[in-house]
Amino acid sequence: MRPYLAVLRSRVRSQQAYPLSFAADLLSSLLIGLVEFAEVWVIYDNVPVLGGLNLRGMLLLFGLSSLAFAVAQIMVGHTDTLPTYIRLGTLDAFHLRPQPLLLQLITSDISLRRLARAAVALTVLVIGLFANPIAWSLATVTLLLVSIGSGIAIFAGLFVVAAGLQFFLVDGSELTNSFTYGGNFASQQPTSVFGNPLKLLFGFAVPVAFVAYLPTIALLGRPGTAWLPANLAWASPVAALWVWGLALGCWQIGVRHYQGGGG
Repeated sequence: MRPYLAVLRSRVRSQQAYPLSFAADLLSSLLIGLVEFAEVWVIYDNVPVLGGLNLRGMLLLFGLSSLAFAVAQIMVGHTDTLPTYIRLGTLDAFHLRPQPLLLQLITSDISLRRLARAAVALTVLVIGLFANPIAWSLATVTLLLVSIGSGIAIFAGLFVVAAGLQFFLVDGSELTNSFTYGGNFASQQPTSVFGNPLKLLFGFAVPVAFVAYLPTIALLGRPGTAWLPANLAWASPVAALWVWGLALGCWQIGVRHYQGGGG
């Protein structure tokens, strides 16, 4: 891992070389996190209960979802720059190094500016944990930690799926963003309010319901719905494995499809 860590350290130093620019990036990321929270707050301020969750439950739901997405975005969100590498032909240089292509891409950058967005999500999550009547025990603490880790893995896998599809789409980032950024938006809503087709989509095909909704109702002791009962929250690692299986499959197919930059 020494070469990858060396690259990451150089990226961190380069971002901190211009303090004013870095501070502006942090501020913009902070504002994005606050605006996202304000959008959800407005909904629950006008609707006392939505999908079985009140305002305090929303804090838990939003905190889990946004924290998982923000951390995944810091770690692998820059994979959405793959189309630029393909168009410029610079991806070919990655093939010359005796290291896995995907790992090179993941460790090619790290977006420290997104730490502000993660800080907003973590703050909301902590407030939600204290504001809700959660029966704390070893099981609930384990469920919380497993859910956070699995949520990060699910969103990271979705970013890799999107990157793998870019070998075919190249300029189709709007389509893949519907599963990454769209999945983040869907995970901030109670899945119980969706119709059956969307429950299937966001509950099992693109399982973002395992990121926040199922852990939230499990922590609060709510039963959930017929298709998404609360005890499914413990299966979030399985959902993460499903997403990563799909991600690695898409990536391998895309790499085999790639014929070079043509330059």
